[in-house]
Amino acid sequence: MATRDGKLLVLGKIVGLYGIEGWVKIESYSEPRLRIFKYSPWFVGSADIGVEYAGARGRSQGKGVVAHLPGVDSRDAAAALVGAEIRILRSALPKPKPGEYYWVDLEGLDMVNLEGSAFGKVDHVFSTGANDVLVVRDGERERLVPFVIDEFVKQVDVDGGRILVDWDADF
Repeated sequence: MATRDGKLLVLGKIVGLYGIEGWVKIESYSEPRLRIFKYSPWFVGSADIGVEYAGARGRSQGKGVVAHLPGVDSRDAAAALVGAEIRILRSALPKPKPGEYYWVDLEGLDMVNLEGSAFGKVDHVFSTGANDVLVVRDGERERLVPFVIDEFVKQVDVDGGRILVDWDADF
């Protein structure tokens, strides 16, 4: 199994310009929003191409967040970055506590129920407010399984690449 630590995670997006000295407005997906500045380096661009910036700095500005990237010192240079995603290495995140998981670590895991029926692989995870939901695909079918530990999710083995669930294969 490939290491998950080398994976790039989207942590924000450059959404506009701020001033004339290369500052940009960003949308931060971290909580709290300013935590995005604790991670370095940032890889700014698309999923295929990104430029590495170490030491981005920023602050709250009004209702938003603004950032300055090293070497981006003009409005024109900053304008070229608008729309770009901000990614960080998975390995930059703190280690999760026992029984806690980053969504990215669940993606790609095989799902099997207690009867041994293979459901496919976790494609992605989303939140409903009440609980998170695992979207599992096997090429022919898509299943939505609530990520509720002990009730439906009996075991998560990230290193082994498998999630064991108490879920009917016909559901």
